[in-house]
Amino acid sequence: MHQIDSEMKACMDACHECHITCLHMAMNHCLEAGGRHAEPQHMKLMLDCAQICSVAIDFMARKSEHHADICRVCAEICRACAASCEQLDGMEDCVAACRRCADACDRMAA
Repeated sequence: MHQIDSEMKACMDACHECHITCLHMAMNHCLEAGGRHAEPQHMKLMLDCAQICSVAIDFMARKSEHHADICRVCAEICRACAASCEQLDGMEDCVAACRRCADACDRMAA
């Protein structure tokens, strides 16, 4: 049976947590808070982050030869999302999930 190595599994877990956190926060907290939380640029970035995390999981799961490239992009988008969320109240969980994912993806991209 083929096993996923522990570093890849940890990255997939971090991507999954970031995907769920960004999607949940965008569609609930940000929309309900309104104002700067619901500005199009911020919302698009959060949804981009959630989506690239999902894509990264897929590429790692099938051990695509391009998974490192996707993880590199994922880390970049996660850092941008964390920086955007850091500017807003109540977004600490999203900032933390994005940073964990960015760090894990950086390791996978190396």
